[in-house]
Amino acid sequence: MTSIVVHYQEIALKGKNRPWFLGRLVRNLRKALAGLDVTAVRSLMGRIEVVLGPDADVDEVESRVRRVFGIANFSRARRVALDLDAVSSAVLADLADRQVGSFRVSVRRADKRFPLTSPQAEREIGGRIKQARGWPVDLERPELDVRVELLTNEAFYFFDKQRGAGGLPTGTAGKVVCLLSGGIDSPVAAHRMMKRGCSVIFVHFHAYPILSRASIEKARQLVELLTRWQLRSRLYLVPFGELQQQVLLSIPGPMRVVVYRRLMLRIAERIARLRGAQALVTGDVVGQVASQTLENMAVIGGVAGLPIFRPLIGMDKEEITREAIALGSYPISIIPDQDCCTLFTPRNPLTRARAAEIEAAESALSIDDMVATAVSAASPEDVEYPARVSSAGTSTGT
Repeated sequence: MTSIVVHYQEIALKGKNRPWFLGRLVRNLRKALAGLDVTAVRSLMGRIEVVLGPDADVDEVESRVRRVFGIANFSRARRVALDLDAVSSAVLADLADRQVGSFRVSVRRADKRFPLTSPQAEREIGGRIKQARGWPVDLERPELDVRVELLTNEAFYFFDKQRGAGGLPTGTAGKVVCLLSGGIDSPVAAHRMMKRGCSVIFVHFHAYPILSRASIEKARQLVELLTRWQLRSRLYLVPFGELQQQVLLSIPGPMRVVVYRRLMLRIAERIARLRGAQALVTGDVVGQVASQTLENMAVIGGVAGLPIFRPLIGMDKEEITREAIALGSYPISIIPDQDCCTLFTPRNPLTRARAAEIEAAESALSIDDMVATAVSAASPEDVEYPARVSSAGTSTGT
């Protein structure tokens, strides 16, 4: 096969904005396939052709295409002349010694100026295959479906479809900032936002050097993994241990978790505004931990001046774990570490916080100075795929 033919679905519904979405998808594909023997990525009448070079690693091309958001399905295909004789001969040559119990031919005629209708072309090509191979035709459940697409100046055929990542091309829905812990939930939440076209910036809070660097390394691994889908990422590593010590000295034990989380949201929002992001993202699930009761989420979220998106809010742990396993983040997330969220955590945290009481307690803290200090101390790192982690000053960020 000489090409990968890519089909999209949701983009086709974008009306006058379709060219812009399509252009972003083509650029994302080119970026994802960098370094492979791909000679062109071009848009062709409702589909995209990835033209393979003679030395292309087709399995690796497919692996990368599979992770590009905006793609409904894709297939290994061959481009041939717009001629039914040429199509039939090439199909038979590619089938070689393959044996099947039944087949059908499915034709899509993209250019209606082609002299035969799709059903007529199906009968012509199917008749020649049947004559040459003797296979029975089954229009309902064929063992082999020969798919042919007739364009203006060329035709494609392929035998199998593979499912794409779906969603919208990354970068078409603006920027968001995701609070990334080392756990199972937040990477899944980030991946869901990427699928809706968002460029996700990551913020990870750590307690190094009070605790080990384990959570930092996990965050880096998770961002490297997630960047295989969005191609460029920026990770902010925010030292949070000293701020927690200040909270420990001034805030009653049961309130500390809520105050920690409010501080994290304030810091993440400041970073979001600096980066031009329009919303915050968390992996919150109703009732999963003390900070995620409805009362606590309302009080915690009350400090944010940006929308807070919680893509997992109604899911249970088993559902999230299945997604994490499919994503590939689960083995990283379960690596033991010392998370800052466990540092100075009271035995009996508050589960029904009241905004007035929390605000009164926070009056003992210099909140603005704490946020400013944390933001200035945040260490940014850029990640690209395919590429390596670099410092923010030497690589293009999100």
